[in-house]
Amino acid sequence: MHREKIRLFVDAPLGAGQSVDLTRDQAHYLFAVMRLGPGARVALFNGQAGEWTAEVAVAGKRGGRLAVLGQSAPQLDPPDLWLIFAPIKKARTDFIVEKAAEMGAARILPVQTAFTNAERIRQDRLQAHAVEAAEQCGGTFVPPVDALQRLDKLLDAWPEDRQIMFADEALSGARESLGAATGGKWAILIGPEGGFSDAERTRLHAMPRAHPVSLGPRILRADTAAVAALTLWQSTLGDW
Repeated sequence: MHREKIRLFVDAPLGAGQSVDLTRDQAHYLFAVMRLGPGARVALFNGQAGEWTAEVAVAGKRGGRLAVLGQSAPQLDPPDLWLIFAPIKKARTDFIVEKAAEMGAARILPVQTAFTNAERIRQDRLQAHAVEAAEQCGGTFVPPVDALQRLDKLLDAWPEDRQIMFADEALSGARESLGAATGGKWAILIGPEGGFSDAERTRLHAMPRAHPVSLGPRILRADTAAVAALTLWQSTLGDW
């Protein structure tokens, strides 16, 4: 089936013959911004059932209804990869979440490290950015964004079967560091602008399933480092 350019994430079951009620914001976007009317077609996804083509059945200023016609693409889930990062300035934190959703992270975990500047995040706003990224890039999966938590607490409860790749500015030769690694459950950890503390770095190096890597000879901003690390992992061990 033909894939429509306008895509919406919906919190509803999807199947042929079903109807989906729109939120006020979704109705405003489709009918006021995009100027769609009854009979127009859009793509829907709910993060679990692939992409479906739907037709506008009811168009109103404060709501509307779509009729689901048929599936246009199968569900494509990312590898079991977490992105763990220390929040930075608002726009750059938004950027990290958007790129993580586009590049195939399965879960996004903001953490407070010893040198993290941000003490709070807007979890709902970051989750909305992940949804928008999936809508715009053609994805059918939306990674959940966790509440902010302390890195040491996260590591205290670290699952034994999940490997972790973390960027260490003191190293070089990232590909060699991942060369002997295998796929499965993974996490990428990006530190704050000030880097990891000595205690954090020592603890990470001591983890039995940790893989310290270099992201090249240049010092990268945290948002650039997140994209570089995702690219390295996806091209070496992921689904690229």
